[in-house]
Amino acid sequence: MGLSDFEILSKIGEGSFSSVWRVKRISDGQEYALKKVRLLNLSPKEKQNSVNEVRILASIQQPNVIGYKEVFLEENSTILCIVMEYAGGGDIYQKIQQYEKNQMLFKEQEVWNYAVQMILGLKALHKMKILHRDFKSANIFLSKDGKEAKIGDLNVSKILKSQLSYTQTGTPYYASPEVWRDQPYDMKSDIWSLGCVIYEIATLKTPFRAKDMDGLYKKVQKGTFNRIPIQYSDDLMSLISMCLKLTATQRPTCEDLLKHPLIVKKLSMVLEKHRRRSFC
Repeated sequence: MGLSDFEILSKIGEGSFSSVWRVKRISDGQEYALKKVRLLNLSPKEKQNSVNEVRILASIQQPNVIGYKEVFLEENSTILCIVMEYAGGGDIYQKIQQYEKNQMLFKEQEVWNYAVQMILGLKALHKMKILHRDFKSANIFLSKDGKEAKIGDLNVSKILKSQLSYTQTGTPYYASPEVWRDQPYDMKSDIWSLGCVIYEIATLKTPFRAKDMDGLYKKVQKGTFNRIPIQYSDDLMSLISMCLKLTATQRPTCEDLLKHPLIVKKLSMVLEKHRRRSFC
């Protein structure tokens, strides 16, 4: 498989070292998202390792994780091409911006629906010892009808060789206290980021905000945040508070969350809403 097998339809986005395109596979007319990543100053072995890592991600078969279909090298092996499932509903950050512009809030059931699906997606990653490391609303993609949430942009994820990781990455507003302190971190760091995203969906703002990095660092280390709007239940606030514990060991795992009475009740509702489709 190569670039010649696809027709480029439109550009979806662009970053410092990559670009994402909506493409159509010529053989069957199926649409995908194709990400081109520039591989600068990498040895042949490092390039092959990149390919192998994406192939590991392609082994994840879970409805709440963007499906990775194929990966190949192009243009004299300087461009890594990743063919992924195309989610036609944009991302949650875009939806948050729309709601903010229209002075609207999400319905509580919408927040729970996204929260449960994000937990299910993270569970699948963590089960394979994959730490996302850049979990944020802009990396949670939506189906065309906006009802299914899918975790994407796993390129900064790493298959954990040990239980802890030391490499700092991610977006400051969602980064856990231990990441801010340059301390080793594990899957519980993703749980903190999950709490930030759920809070952001409910309030249209991240829980910790400041004018500069130093101020943001202090707020994250303090760990205090305002309650979500009064129309939301104490149950939803409790879920967010569980995830945003300053001490990583006090945060629940995805399995803990899915067994919690708050989530068990919502999980059955989500599964019913999606025609009892098996997410687990």
